[in-house]
This record gives sequence, structure tokens and C-alpha cells, in this order.
Amino acid sequence: MTIFTCLLLNRRSKSHQNINYNPNEPTEDLKAFERRLREIINGLGPKAFKWRIVLSVAVLILLCSSYCWLVDPITYQAGFIGSLQKHPEFVLSLLFLMALFFLGAHKKVVLPSIIAHRSRIVLAEYNMACDNSGKLILRPKPNL
Repeated sequence: MTIFTCLLLNRRSKSHQNINYNPNEPTEDLKAFERRLREIINGLGPKAFKWRIVLSVAVLILLCSSYCWLVDPITYQAGFIGSLQKHPEFVLSLLFLMALFFLGAHKKVVLPSIIAHRSRIVLAEYNMACDNSGKLILRPKPNL
């Protein structure tokens, strides 16, 4: 099911609950769609921000531990496995960052922009677009 199908199904189920709903107004569906799209994108913002912080902290820890690992003179005297055993903080930070990427944390950071981009692709068929916050942009009809 696409994003728009979910949005429209959700809109149809709520349309009878809205007392001020006027089916004669031609832009009511567009306004409802825009509200729902903005609600979805804005709802993902705090989660994306949290994952951005987690990834930033993980990268900073990896950078600091790799710096300590590389400037340590024992690193060049011992073998590769031996130097890794002497710096478990580097190994753990590397494994943690790899686990974050395998769990898809990098996708969760950019999820609001992915939804906005996919919405733009579908809306282009109807001479519309949207910005990254989900606000609809109506384009003029093409002259043939």
C-alpha cells in the first residue's frame, strides 16, 4: 500500500467524524491531505533528530577512539589483532556503529525527506508538489 492510499483511507474513515466537513468545497480533500502529510512528516521529525544525535555520538566516539588507537606507539609494534586487543574501546565503538547501520539508523535519520520526495513524485502527476514540511504547492496547468 502506498503512502497516499493510507492517507486517503485514513481520511475517509475520519471524514464522517468531522462535524464541519463540507463535501461541496472542492479543496477540502486537498486541505485534509496536506494536513495529514504535514502531520506525518512533523511526527517523524523528533525521532529523526534522536537518531541523528545517536549516530553523531557514535561517530564522535569512533573518531576519538581511532585517534587514540593510531597515535599509540604500541599499535605499530604489535600485530593487528594484538593492537585491537589493547584498544577495546575502538573495537566496541566500531561494532556499535556497524550495528546501528545494520539496524537502519541512517535511514531513520532521513525518513521525513524520503517521504516528502516520494510524495513529490506522485503529486507531479497531478501538477502539484510539496516542500520538505509537507505543504502542498499547486502548479499551473500546462498549456498544450
